[in-house]
Amino acid sequence: MKTYHKFLLLILLSVFSSFAFGQANEDAKKLVTEGVALHDAGKYDEAIAKYKEAMKIDPNYSSAYHEISFTLFSSGKGTEAIPYLEKLLKLDPKSGAAYDMLGSIYDDDKQADKAIEYYKKGVEVAPDYQRLHFNLAISSLRQKKYPEAEAYAIEAIKLDPKHASSHRAYAMATFYENKRGVSLLAWSSFLLLEPQTKRSAEAFNYVKYILNYGISKKSEKAVNVNISATDLNPGNLSLPLAILSATTDKKGLTAIDSLTLQLQSVYKVSHTFSMDKKDDFYTHFYADYFAKLAETDNMQTLARLISLSAYKDENLQWFKDNNAKLSALDAWVTAAKREF
Repeated sequence: MKTYHKFLLLILLSVFSSFAFGQANEDAKKLVTEGVALHDAGKYDEAIAKYKEAMKIDPNYSSAYHEISFTLFSSGKGTEAIPYLEKLLKLDPKSGAAYDMLGSIYDDDKQADKAIEYYKKGVEVAPDYQRLHFNLAISSLRQKKYPEAEAYAIEAIKLDPKHASSHRAYAMATFYENKRGVSLLAWSSFLLLEPQTKRSAEAFNYVKYILNYGISKKSEKAVNVNISATDLNPGNLSLPLAILSATTDKKGLTAIDSLTLQLQSVYKVSHTFSMDKKDDFYTHFYADYFAKLAETDNMQTLARLISLSAYKDENLQWFKDNNAKLSALDAWVTAAKREF
């Protein structure tokens, strides 16, 4: 009988423990949910208090550690989040978000090497966490390691093709690698995704710089192309030739007319911009895509979208008057497949 009673007691204890743990877990979840709402309302200190209550109830509730870290980071107290993130990694060793946040904290603290170390550790355990690749691209850009920045940006784009900032990182990296044609297509992609922000103005300035690079016009018929030793490669040679051929002997062109013709001409020869014949990513994702776009009737609409930051009032009025053309570009972009 004693054996039976011991067995029954164990069952009861097990049931009670499960119930208590389940209740505790539900209480912790509720507190974290309340904390998130407070965070969203900008009440960071109150949110942090809720997360700490949740941790007392359930010390192993990983969401509480993630949310308190995010709130501390968001409120400018990133270094205070480090011990919580270290605890989170013990609970969830494959948390890409934890590695990403740790990297960002050290990055903000001017500890670039430490940041990169955490980003790379994160990539090892969570290779599909897009922001780790993106942040590695940004860190590499800051250190002027442009080939590395390009490689990380490619992985970031593959994981999220609509992430405008990853296109921007790729555009910056290739620009500083003197791959101007490649960079131009990446800036075009960025502006398709983000046509009307402060960064859009910067991006369009890069587009104009690349289109005008090495070309000086003395008169209607006298145009010079200045080529340096670093430009003696097929990509950088074909770019100005395509730009010049687009508008030669054409009079009375507006700025948008010229931009439309130049982009169309450039996109059609974009397969020549990469010297690396094994660069399948650029060839398929950028060159194939824009070469097909150049064959459509959407180029004027695209040129106006890309230049929206420069000619805002004019282009917005044009979009208002030509809504069907804007819809046609949107439909093409939505339907067109971009391969890797």
